[in-house]
Amino acid sequence: MPKQLKNIDKKYMLNKELIQRKINNIENYIKEIEPLLKLEAGDIVSDVLKLRTIERNFQLIVDTMLDINTHIISAENLKAPETLQETFLILGEDGILPGDFVKKIAPVVGLRNIVVHDYEKIDNEKMMHDVKAGASQFGEYIVHIDNFLQKM
Repeated sequence: MPKQLKNIDKKYMLNKELIQRKINNIENYIKEIEPLLKLEAGDIVSDVLKLRTIERNFQLIVDTMLDINTHIISAENLKAPETLQETFLILGEDGILPGDFVKKIAPVVGLRNIVVHDYEKIDNEKMMHDVKAGASQFGEYIVHIDNFLQKM
């Protein structure tokens, strides 16, 4: 057991079953939108049902990854993040996620915030290109988290 976990109350221990359920949720969200992601961005944007389906599943995927990140940070007694995006950076600093991968995946939080909070006028076609391009990163995230869990 890592030394930083020795003095932590049992209620803060890593819950592998919880993380695995969340990983399963991410996999299901990805499966739901895979057929849509094969379409051209313009075809998605022109169909509000397809667009909203991808937006919502994208939000659920990112939110679930953030849940996993914060659970691991808490259970491993890592430094507290100041932002949601920083949860990825902290996992990278601790070697739970590879540093090069963190640089690719962390910006999804900003895109999620734009989609959810409508911070700025969204270029839906650009967003669809970004989501489509980044979709493989979700699967890669799962692999890295699975690898971490197997070491525990």
